[in-house]
Amino acid sequence: MAVADRLPPPLDCTVLIPAPAPVEVDFKEARGYVRLAGRPAKLTGYLGRFGLEFETPSGTADLKQATGGWRDHFDLVLDLGEPALIASATPPLGYHRVGGAPAALEEALEGIPELVGEFQKPQFFQYDPDICAHSRSGIQACTRCLDTCPTDAIVSLGERLEVDANLCQGAGVCATACPTGAIRFAYPGLADTLERLRMLLKTYREAGGARPCVMFHGAEQGSEQLSRLAARLPEHVLPFQVEEVGSAGMDVWMSALAFGAAQVRLLVDAGTPATVVTEMDAQLSYARAILEGMGYPGESLEGVGPASDHETLSQLGVRARQFELEPAGFAGVDEKRTVLRLAIDHLYEQAPASRPLVSLPTGAPFGEVTVDADRCTLCMACVSQCPGKALVSGDDTPQLKFIEENCVQCAMCARTCPEDAIAPSPRYLYDPEKRRARRMLKEEEPFHCIACGKPFATRSVIEQMTRKLRSHRMFQGDALKRLKMCEDCRVRAMFAEEIPDRSGGGHG
Repeated sequence: MAVADRLPPPLDCTVLIPAPAPVEVDFKEARGYVRLAGRPAKLTGYLGRFGLEFETPSGTADLKQATGGWRDHFDLVLDLGEPALIASATPPLGYHRVGGAPAALEEALEGIPELVGEFQKPQFFQYDPDICAHSRSGIQACTRCLDTCPTDAIVSLGERLEVDANLCQGAGVCATACPTGAIRFAYPGLADTLERLRMLLKTYREAGGARPCVMFHGAEQGSEQLSRLAARLPEHVLPFQVEEVGSAGMDVWMSALAFGAAQVRLLVDAGTPATVVTEMDAQLSYARAILEGMGYPGESLEGVGPASDHETLSQLGVRARQFELEPAGFAGVDEKRTVLRLAIDHLYEQAPASRPLVSLPTGAPFGEVTVDADRCTLCMACVSQCPGKALVSGDDTPQLKFIEENCVQCAMCARTCPEDAIAPSPRYLYDPEKRRARRMLKEEEPFHCIACGKPFATRSVIEQMTRKLRSHRMFQGDALKRLKMCEDCRVRAMFAEEIPDRSGGGHG
């Protein structure tokens, strides 16, 4: 109640006092605000529209139901309780989580009056469901963006994802984590970021600079941290601002190295959510493995924490590569995997000691799949579900082929396969021609219809169906023969008194 007294007009304040049901609304509070008593169950929403649910004797009720229509939402929330009503790592705008921290309370009381008015909310993301590896035909595979979003702005709708633009605050780690590029950071776009980065390094070289270290930092807290470190940074360290440090991923880091940076550092500020840091560490492990496979030092790509000391800063660039790289000249494009291929291919062409391929940590968005030929029936279920078109069928013959460049290691194929015959394996194959080649995984002679001779399936599929259904009461006699017919002959045979058999041993 004392805190409410400190909130100035024109705020129309409601004080929620946790209490057993039923919900009570007191409109007679002498100091100018309403007192609401009840047991809160759930708080959701964002600046301008927070919805509150209560526990009542008859079950859960929303704010409007619980108060008899008095109010259906709140614009702002100051949460003094424990545990917090919204537990997201980055709470929504308009929600101030205080708990028992006096400093947080003072900051909230100072900031709340500034949130009265109308505001423009940018949309930071773009989403392409056609290449999303989250779910196909009820089978769920990739959940990277869901797992890493610090604002809980991304939800699964089954076959696709939905991003709540009102909850999203532009952390950008969803785009960094996405293996296909289905979610892209749109403010600014990838092409704009790469062009700024290329021009920075080009200008530095033309001014006589050598062995630059690019330091990525966020726009707000990262800039504040950088200003405190500026006096101690070596001259060859080039600060590069992005919206959030987690919004720049492998595509941007590798491009910086391809454009001529000797080292890339990520300035992770103290306010970076734990889910973002975890994902950045994972992405760093993938990128380092790819660099080391080409003979570059893993230290070419590292993070710098918020408590970096003078000794750490003085070592920036010391362990980076010791030779000049011919800078890449590719233009920035807004397609994540294309940029990654361009950058890595350029580094591979000048690599000091490259291997043909390198194994990558689990979760990396590159690799191959292996197929157990004895179990695979060439049903092509994996082909129909592969989001990257890495698995393809033969034109006119029963074949399963694989294009490694397109594989994002989402494991959708393995989850789809009814025979458990497919296993993904993360790695990076450096040779571009081998990566783009169509590799044969399994092929068979087609099975021919026993009535007309038309090829319509594989021998293994027909044999397996026959074996499994031989003892079933619905597939006795002529019914079992119909399994060996094409769809046209099967229909005709169902209305015929006798099923012809022209196989004569000549067809499968």
